[in-house]
Amino acid sequence: MGINGDILGDWQASLAALGWQVDLGVGEAVGEVPVNRYALPDQAVKVAPVVPTVPVAAAEPAGDAVAVARGAAAASETLAALRAALAGYDHCEIKRGARNLVFADGNPRARVLVLGEAPGVEEDKLGRPFVGPAGQMLDRMFAAIGLSRGSPDPATALYVTHVMPWRPPQNREPEPGEIAMMRPFVERHIALVDPDFVVVMGNAPCVALLGVSGITKLRGVWAEALGKPVLPMFHPADLLRQPALKREAWAGLLSLQARMRA
Repeated sequence: MGINGDILGDWQASLAALGWQVDLGVGEAVGEVPVNRYALPDQAVKVAPVVPTVPVAAAEPAGDAVAVARGAAAASETLAALRAALAGYDHCEIKRGARNLVFADGNPRARVLVLGEAPGVEEDKLGRPFVGPAGQMLDRMFAAIGLSRGSPDPATALYVTHVMPWRPPQNREPEPGEIAMMRPFVERHIALVDPDFVVVMGNAPCVALLGVSGITKLRGVWAEALGKPVLPMFHPADLLRQPALKREAWAGLLSLQARMRA
C-alpha cells in the first residue's frame, strides 16, 4: 500500500474509533491538556491522588427558575401543551447539551405510569424514553405481568416517562437542583395522565416524588405521593449490571400485579 493508502487507512481507523466512542456516550474530553503516555516515569504528568469525600447536595436553583417551571406546568392543560412547555423551558443547563427532548411513550390512559431518571444515549438519539438495553429490559419485566406500552387497553397498558426530559452529560445522575426544576413538570405530567399506580425506578424519581433517596432500602415498599400509590423499584440498568437484583425486581412486579387485581 502506498503513502496515500496508509493515510486513508489511518483516517478511516480514526473515524471508526471516534464513532465507537460516540456510541458509548463519550461527549467531551475530560482533561484540558494532553498527556504523553509514552513519557518516562519521572517525566510523566503528576496526578493528585483522589481523596474520598462525602457527597454534598447541589445548591437549589434560583427561585425564579422553579417559579417559571411551576407556572408553565400549571398552565398546561394537555400533554401536548406540557411537552411544548418543556421544550420552551430554558433554565436547565442540561438542555443545551442534549440532542432531543425525551417526553414520554406508551398509552396515556394506562393504569400504570413508570417514572425513570433520565434519557441515555439511545433515548437522546431517538427522542423516546427507555429504548436502549435498559428499555428492552423494562419491556420484558412488565410483559411478565401482562403489561405493555403498546397495549391499547388501559388495563394492560404502560406509560413511561423520565424526571429529566434531556440526557445529562456523560449519563450522570441528575443533581438536586435540576430535579427541583423538573418537579413541577413531573407532578403535572402525572396529574394529566392520572394513573392508578406510579412505579418510580431509581433514585431521581424517588427524590422527585417522595423527597428521599436510597433505592436499595426503598425498593418494594409502597408509599404515596400526589394521592397515588407509589412503588419504588430498581432501575432496569441496575438489573443489567447486577443480575442478582432481578429477584427483588420480580417481587416488586408481583406486588404491583396484586395491587392492580385488588
